Amino acid sequence: MSDLCKWLHEQLEQLPLIRFPFELEQLPKNGIYFFYEKGEIWGHGGNKLRIVRIGTHKEGNFRSRIREHYLLDESKMNFDSAKPAPHERSIFRKNIGRALLNKTKDDYLKIWEIDFTTKKSREEFGYERDIEKEKKIESDITRILKEKFSFRFIKFDSQVKRMGTKGLESSLIGTVANCGLCRPSLNWLGNYSPKMEIKNSGLWLVQHLKNKGITEEDKATILEAITKTKKWIEEKT
Repeated sequence: MSDLCKWLHEQLEQLPLIRFPFELEQLPKNGIYFFYEKGEIWGHGGNKLRIVRIGTHKEGNFRSRIREHYLLDESKMNFDSAKPAPHERSIFRKNIGRALLNKTKDDYLKIWEIDFTTKKSREEFGYERDIEKEKKIESDITRILKEKFSFRFIKFDSQVKRMGTKGLESSLIGTVANCGLCRPSLNWLGNYSPKMEIKNSGLWLVQHLKNKGITEEDKATILEAITKTKKWIEEKT
């Protein structure tokens, strides 16, 4: 699997590395994203950044997923005990928050874990929320994402071929998760995650980690997608 992981990293280097700030209009409506994190180095020699998260989205929502991760819509910070916080719309943000809280052994982690997107949870546990504390955590998450994370993407239109256990996303995750050489640094925030899947894999992910890696057919699909993405980017600039 290590050879496949190295191959994937190297092929993606054909694409630009996007850092904050960026324009959402320069992103596709459909695709797969690959996040990298400052200080996290791949294990195949040299000091190239390693992939720390792979993700996709439902039809037409690529830009909205990136917007939610980076919290580009600042009005979303105007939440209260009757409204879900930004991390409820982004499992990426939720996982970073989990690690931040667990790092300091903060008991608020048990409230952070509750799904407040449901009316039932808000009615039952909303009184336990500390909104000012949540806003501070959300601000910290946004700062970390903007300062430490960057991403590449491949334009990929077919939702069926992108998503699910049989989609390309799961094979890509399986490829990097099962690489024996790409490991997290000692200072990686994910080492403090209460989710063992994150700690053990070195990825901000809990799903598809045991999936089989990419096949030769997948490699051809990836190369074709990279070629089309490069052309699409050139046409946009």
